[in-house]
Amino acid sequence: MADFALEFTGVSKRYWLTQPPAGSGLSRLAQRFRPRQEAFWAVRDVSFDVAAGESLAIVGPNGAGKSTILKLVSAITAPTAGEIRIHGRLAALIELGSGFHPELTGRDNVFLSGAILGMRRAEIAAKMDSITAFAGVGPFIDAPVKFYSSGMYLRLGFAVAAHVDAQILLVDEVLAVGDEVFQQRCYRRIEELRRSGTTVVFISHDLTTVERLCERAVLMGAGRVVADGDAADIVSRYRRTSGLGALETAPDIDSPVKTMAIDFLSASDVCATGYPLRTVVSFSARRTIPDAVVEVSYCTHGGAVLFCQQTTALSGPRLTLERGHGAIEFATGELGLQPGCYDVSCQIMTTAGETLHTFVRPERLLVDSGRMISGYFYMPHSWRKTIAGDRPSSPVRAALGATAIGQERPS
Repeated sequence: MADFALEFTGVSKRYWLTQPPAGSGLSRLAQRFRPRQEAFWAVRDVSFDVAAGESLAIVGPNGAGKSTILKLVSAITAPTAGEIRIHGRLAALIELGSGFHPELTGRDNVFLSGAILGMRRAEIAAKMDSITAFAGVGPFIDAPVKFYSSGMYLRLGFAVAAHVDAQILLVDEVLAVGDEVFQQRCYRRIEELRRSGTTVVFISHDLTTVERLCERAVLMGAGRVVADGDAADIVSRYRRTSGLGALETAPDIDSPVKTMAIDFLSASDVCATGYPLRTVVSFSARRTIPDAVVEVSYCTHGGAVLFCQQTTALSGPRLTLERGHGAIEFATGELGLQPGCYDVSCQIMTTAGETLHTFVRPERLLVDSGRMISGYFYMPHSWRKTIAGDRPSSPVRAALGATAIGQERPS
């Protein structure tokens, strides 16, 4: 029999919801002093086990009971019925920084939060430099946290919890903390903990992250377990049954062409900064589309377009999409995106500017560390030292006809 880190047996959690007054007259007045209440079962008869060293994801739509399960495991709330058994030291990456005192410095709050999580003072002191570096708040560690930005506050909370030597780690949708570089640091830290044998229970709406970090998944629906199995299989089922397909701005019935998928091919299993990447856009055309343009955009979480790949513009060779199924492949010799997660979309247009179909890839593109250069983009470059007074040749000046700086070129 396998050693279990966590056992959930017939667990239910009930809340009482106050209902608005009904009826009229004395009945309605009486309800103001004794309001009607209705039972709401956030979790109902849930059972599952997590083996020691296993990584389990809990997925499902909003209101399915995912966060309630983690709050039950972390003893934030108690079950109404059932039994929860925990075997080992537990650390919860839930509601980061909730134990911080705004008047205390970052350093003091690290000691306070670490103590709440069960760390000894000597252990916290030994890890202080690592926690500070991980959170990226070095120059501000001795400033009161009330002056921190929300991102700094949450990063420090994550850093403390991530340095607890726990046998079980609970993670609830906190990997969106901070910028993309910090998110990658979080991913690597969780993977390090997994490799060291830590049991991970993870909740996220980012299904690509679930597939990356977890071996197994439980699909929740209306407070009950719908399915339990291999993470990739559960994620695929969730996408099929929940309508998490592509966002399409042109109805299929009207569009003469449809993007079916965007796939990425690389030499290894992951995409990495500065390394080759092929992007394959699969399409299905109901008729031949002359003068077509296929454009793939890479965007931040906020929707800012960082980079576009385009087959043709208003000038240059024309593209015709033949009737039936086909694919357009873009090749990038050195991927310029820095480590992080990116939204990817595709537009099929005509050279006249008419949009035929828009497709948003349901999974985000995850870019791992590769050839690193500081900044927002990877841009290979070289440099050289010149002798004083030497004026190196400039391709830009040559292209501009040696136009003097600040002087307008004749039109």
